[in-house]
Amino acid sequence: MLPMTQDDGELDSLVRKRIRALRVAQGWSLEELANRAKLSPSTLSRIENGRRRLALDSLVTLARALDTTLDQLVETASDDVVVSPMIDGAHGLMRWPVKGDPGITVVRQRMTEPPPDNPARMRAHPGREWLVVLSGTAVLLLGHRRIRVETNQAAEFPTMLPHAIGAEGGPCEILGIFDRDARRGHQRAERDTDADRSRM
Repeated sequence: MLPMTQDDGELDSLVRKRIRALRVAQGWSLEELANRAKLSPSTLSRIENGRRRLALDSLVTLARALDTTLDQLVETASDDVVVSPMIDGAHGLMRWPVKGDPGITVVRQRMTEPPPDNPARMRAHPGREWLVVLSGTAVLLLGHRRIRVETNQAAEFPTMLPHAIGAEGGPCEILGIFDRDARRGHQRAERDTDADRSRM
């Protein structure tokens, strides 16, 4: 049995709804999921409808069949669904941590300058980066390529390639998503920029 908690009734109902929603999202009938989970269709129907108690071994089997984990199947909804950004005024950035994966960071940035002409100012570091242009046009320098990214277009690239991003034809706003390694690379770049400014 699932361990009982103060919100046991709500969690029980949530898990049942989640099983059904995941099954429907896959386009599977009761019979198809029951076959994958090695349960009878009537047992699965009773689990989904609350007429059978949730046994831990059944949940483990169902999680595997639904291509998820037991933790994800029984996790409760977080109270802090809405998260406010951390403002970095010095660099014109807004940052949001992603709770589900602490290694991921979302950054919103307004750019007014074009990308650097000097290839020596392009950065390379471990990681991957994904960005979407919210407004305006961004230019992504990636290795020897110059790529225009328009409003509502996105770009994804490995940050081990030397890269730089800037605006074209006026200011642009971008939303960047960085994995842990890419975020560290950008933090180092920001520190280097601050050091350069302090020497001016």
